[in-house]
Amino acid sequence: MEKSINGGGDIITERYTFVIIGGGIAGVTCAETTAICCPHESILLLTESNVIKTVANLEPVARYLYKFDVLERSLANATDNSSVRQLLAPSIVTQVDNLKHVDANEKFIITKKNKKIYYKYLCLCTGGRPRLIENDNPLIMGIRDTDSVLELQKKLANSKTVVLVGNGGIASELAYELKGIEVHWVVKDNHIASTFIDPGAAYFFQKVMDTNEGDALNNTSQSIVKRLRYDEIVATESSSKKGAALGPDWHRHFDLKGTDSSVSKPIIHFKSLVKDMSEYFDSDRNKTLMKVELNTGEVIVCDFLVSATGVDPRLDYSCEPQLDVDAEDLGIRVNEMMQTSCEYIYAAGDVCTAAWEKAEHWFQMRLWTQARQMGSMAGRSMAAHHNGEQIYQDFCFELFGHVTHLFGMPVILLGRYNGQGLGINYEVLLRTTPGHEYIKFILQNGKLRGVILIGNTELAEMCENLILNGIDLTPFGDDILNPDIDIDDYFD
Repeated sequence: MEKSINGGGDIITERYTFVIIGGGIAGVTCAETTAICCPHESILLLTESNVIKTVANLEPVARYLYKFDVLERSLANATDNSSVRQLLAPSIVTQVDNLKHVDANEKFIITKKNKKIYYKYLCLCTGGRPRLIENDNPLIMGIRDTDSVLELQKKLANSKTVVLVGNGGIASELAYELKGIEVHWVVKDNHIASTFIDPGAAYFFQKVMDTNEGDALNNTSQSIVKRLRYDEIVATESSSKKGAALGPDWHRHFDLKGTDSSVSKPIIHFKSLVKDMSEYFDSDRNKTLMKVELNTGEVIVCDFLVSATGVDPRLDYSCEPQLDVDAEDLGIRVNEMMQTSCEYIYAAGDVCTAAWEKAEHWFQMRLWTQARQMGSMAGRSMAAHHNGEQIYQDFCFELFGHVTHLFGMPVILLGRYNGQGLGINYEVLLRTTPGHEYIKFILQNGKLRGVILIGNTELAEMCENLILNGIDLTPFGDDILNPDIDIDDYFD
């Protein structure tokens, strides 16, 4: 690293071999991977928040599938480079600042603190921003980072009713975790958690929610196995602070409870959209409330609204020349090496769009799992570029895999778990034990193409092998999921 001051102290100039923008899972993973591959090169991790996210307790669930925890590490007390380096690898320097401009021709960036930082290789991991129903409204909040969750905690202490809009992972977790407050969950689909699961799994989870916080319904329940044709069910798919995105199982670290202990589960409004919103002052409670009108005609009075309707790639900085951005997805287009349209600029995580020819069993989904994978791939690619080496894309991009928790139960998604991109030419094989497990196999031409495992995740490695090897399962029929047969024995 080199540092100089120009123009009478107005501009601070620094030079690094690698500059990574973003303190989330993608950015930190990229920095750590780069440090492993190039331990003697200078690396700058530029983050907008004092809190960075690091992956910990990485544990294999199958050969290529991992679960992990996300640790938050604060830079607030790190007053010099030596104390910062104790958080990460010794070669990584961490600074809290905002990216303002990228000059890809001269290979430098300008920050909002008026720093001019030269790089040899740059990786953009700026993540995404919540897609709010309405911006700049104090009664509407998005859940994206730790700061927004802490704000939610404060609001819960003085609130009676909240409207939750969205049907993805964050919305589903909030619907389950919010206690002691009346929650109106507005979903546009005819079943909950449609981003991840089908109507059958949604029904399974609703039964779980109806019990006492996810307890099993009956230990002696009989497993149900049935085969369906897919055409019977058609699936659907600004804050001033911009901290790193929440990691897996983030809700376990926060107490999301209101003050009304009599309220136990959310009121779900299916196939509903927010039509109109208005505010009024309630003199009895001495606070401003919100009226939310749905397209069904129903009106809900609430203390505030949580908008959990997804994220958009965050590109609130200029670049010259402009990077190639996907017209539909609005993310920075990257190739299989995570390289953008500019040779020395890479991108990873929510901000990028996978523009390479994708493998048969993989697709992009903006999840922390893929943020870690992309960050690692970007770090390896930059290091290989710098060292004049040739590498190949990581095998994790051969098979979509995601490990999470929904409604208090472990969930594993593999391959085209909801038949994504398969049309209607496939079969669904189900095994479900109410309150305990929900297992769904997607079969096409006798081959396993995707899997949902809820509750019972022991079949993950076998399913991974079956998908990747393309074994014809036709001879086994419905016995693939027969609970009386240990199917693992067939494929050891």
